[in-house]
Amino acid sequence: MSQLLHVNSSPRGTSSSSLALADTFLETYRSRQPDVKVDTLSLFEDPLPPFGVAAAQAKIAVFSGQEPTGDGADAWAQARAVFDRFAAADTYLFNIPMWNAGVPYVLKQWIDIVTQPGWVFGFDPAAGYTGLLTGKRAVVIYTSGVYSPGVPLAFGADFHSTFFNDWLRFIGITDVTEIRFAPTALTATPDEDLAKARTQVTAIAAEF
Repeated sequence: MSQLLHVNSSPRGTSSSSLALADTFLETYRSRQPDVKVDTLSLFEDPLPPFGVAAAQAKIAVFSGQEPTGDGADAWAQARAVFDRFAAADTYLFNIPMWNAGVPYVLKQWIDIVTQPGWVFGFDPAAGYTGLLTGKRAVVIYTSGVYSPGVPLAFGADFHSTFFNDWLRFIGITDVTEIRFAPTALTATPDEDLAKARTQVTAIAAEF
């Protein structure tokens, strides 16, 4: 049985355009793949462990070829549980609204928890980094209120998709379908625009 992990990084519930499009994708995808197991991680509702002093020390220990101890071992085990949930999926669906030209802070926290040596990347002093999560697929839905590709800098910059797409590449996920709905605020017909976006997402899901 295949497994899809849906990572929802919006706190806006039914008011969220990115979540609405993710739900649209899932509705069509499930109709085509009725046996798929869908796991939904809502980052603003599902608690994440802190990645602070003890966890950072554990990471450096692991990166140096040592075993974490004490509080570091406990923090590392908590981070590992978050990673295991992530790694269990074959396919990923991310809905990511733009926050201050970047990604929501809880998504960055989640990324910092799961992005660990030996889990999602390897490192060779001569060859550099190697992504370890190969053979997986991802769909990423990007939304933004004012920014859209090609606008003047006065309307915002994109450290949103650029950061996240590069993180996927870094961990070895290169089969990525990108969906963008923007802008969502500077429009006279928001309902009509969302309906058109839903139609586009349905078509993508039907071929995914």
